Amino acid sequence: MFFKKNLLKSIAAVAALMAANAGFAADDKLIDSVYGEYAKGVKVQMLRAGVTSNWDKAWFVSNGTQLSGYWDASIGGWDGKSYRNVPGQHQKLWDLGFTPVFRFENTNKLGFYAEGGIGVHMLSKLYDNDDNRLSTHFQFGDHIGVGYVFNNKWEVAAKIQHFSNGGYKKPNSGVNYMNVKVAYHF
Repeated sequence: MFFKKNLLKSIAAVAALMAANAGFAADDKLIDSVYGEYAKGVKVQMLRAGVTSNWDKAWFVSNGTQLSGYWDASIGGWDGKSYRNVPGQHQKLWDLGFTPVFRFENTNKLGFYAEGGIGVHMLSKLYDNDDNRLSTHFQFGDHIGVGYVFNNKWEVAAKIQHFSNGGYKKPNSGVNYMNVKVAYHF
């Protein structure tokens, strides 16, 4: 519980500071949105906060739709519920991530979208939870998702995310999450 409370406070503080800072909302802004995510997997959950920066590029523009993308930088806290395969033993770790994401969306960037990305993540500890083990701190994180951006600049999304080291060191059973995302665009 302590872990969740502190992570939620940190996420709220980062989001409030960024939203309050007029420098982030300037015309030549580096950061375009802030977000929070809750994710759940088999005997593990994650809370994550992040910022994004649009590429300001559009490909395959047709009939009011386009392919575009953004950079995503995030920090997340993982809470494993079965550390070293012992039910009730918790494993807490941090995850720093950086991901390029492609998004198929309306040209006005509102309404429904679909997206996918593959990025890099650095874990603070080697993951060893339930029957899943990751033998390296460095992991790839890929996801696919769908979402909706409202007229008031709020966004909601659902994603499926997978972490693994790509098989370059064993064991590498991977970790899968179902994510719910809420974001605010400047």
